[in-house]
Formats: sequence, structure tokens, C-alpha cells
Amino acid sequence: MSLNLELGSAIEAAFGDDLECPAEQKQDALVIRLKNGVTLEVRYAAPDAYSLRWAYGDAESTIDTAPLHPGLATFPNHFHDAFGRVVADPITRPNAPPQDNLQKVVRALLDDPLLGAGDTA
Repeated sequence: MSLNLELGSAIEAAFGDDLECPAEQKQDALVIRLKNGVTLEVRYAAPDAYSLRWAYGDAESTIDTAPLHPGLATFPNHFHDAFGRVVADPITRPNAPPQDNLQKVVRALLDDPLLGAGDTA
């Protein structure tokens, strides 16, 4: 079973009532649509190499592990907020199981689709 299939099943089991529709399996991604208007695109190359990108209205944000920002406390993972800032990742950890990271992200997006970015603009 592929990681995307496992992640999709885990999200459907944990958040079924919060999903607009079942998780969509794409060739290299998992797409999760939440009832609050968030569309989350999940890409895992490995448990410690991932990109979690979401849109909420016109706002787009990403958490990923591309090793591009060594000055951040959470390096290599980091958060590109809706205003284009790159800051420490407030949610995921590369050493955590993918299911745990994804469930934490979905819970956070259900609570606040901008992950607090609107509070600091």
C-alpha cells in the first residue's frame, strides 16, 4: 500500500465529518478538501521529506522540508505563510510519523486556516 493511500485512509478515519469529500489520490499527491474551504495538497517523498501546501480563498501557504533556510530553529522544515514570509514550522517534525504530522496539520487548519498569519500582518 502506498503512503498516500495510508494517509488518505487515516485522515478519512480521523476527520471524516470535517471533509468536503473523500481524499483524492493523484499520481504524486493526496488532495484533502475540508468543509471550512481549505484545500490541502500533500506530497511525501519520504517520511522526512514532504510538502504540505494549502489554499484558503486567495491565501496560499506551505510547510515543507526543502533544506533552504538553515537559520530557522526548525531547519529543515519551515512554514511559508500566506504573506510570503518564511518562518519556523509551528506544527510538523521530520522525525514524526507522516500520519501524525498530517493529522496535526489538518487539526490546525480546521482551527485556523491561516495558522495565525492574519494576526501578525
